[in-house]
Amino acid sequence: MRWFRRLLGRKQVQHDPARQEALLSDLRHRFGAGTQLRYADQAEAVSRLLDGDDGLFVAARVLREFADAANADLLGQAAEVYRHTGRRLVVDRRNYRPLWREAGHQLRWPLLALPCGFHPYVQVAGAVAVVGARAPRLVRVTDPSPLLRHVFEILDLTAAGWEYGRVRADVDAASLANRLISTAQQVRAALDDPPRLPPPARELMRRNNNIDVYDPSGHRVVSAINLGAQMRPALLA
Repeated sequence: MRWFRRLLGRKQVQHDPARQEALLSDLRHRFGAGTQLRYADQAEAVSRLLDGDDGLFVAARVLREFADAANADLLGQAAEVYRHTGRRLVVDRRNYRPLWREAGHQLRWPLLALPCGFHPYVQVAGAVAVVGARAPRLVRVTDPSPLLRHVFEILDLTAAGWEYGRVRADVDAASLANRLISTAQQVRAALDDPPRLPPPARELMRRNNNIDVYDPSGHRVVSAINLGAQMRPALLA
């Protein structure tokens, strides 16, 4: 039975807290915007670094800390708006789209400067790839539901920034979105009874908008991304 296989997997997990802390420290100090390597190359290096069960747990922690930090940042921004204008903004991490639709012109897109020290196109992109590639192992050694929520949260914020936050989609952002969609698909496929898709994902899948994708300099359109067209076959199959 599936529940027995998951229990067996948990008993066999190789869990070394000291190594996990060392990996997290390495991720924070070796990688990021200040490094000369391209974001894509750094993300691949992060994926290679996060091997074994310890690497999988660290990848999950990166996504959790990043999603939590983004939520905390938006709560802080909402508090600032209230202090200065008396206007109350509702920050609901289950669905950020109403917030960005209403007040995107007043908000700062939080994903590029969070205090957790993780860059969305480097450590987060690498961690997302690890989680997706090892989804069958993930569902055996830990509860995947919170992690799946974080994957969708980051995708929600990425898309909302493009649509309502004056954020240009460049090739690294589009790559992150593609990885998030693929990883959500892989984790859901590893579950016997995947949870219902969250509201922002369902809303995006009802859309069919092409979004211009720019080169890293932000000056030239090099392609386009259609999130709805990609998500429908990936998440409704």
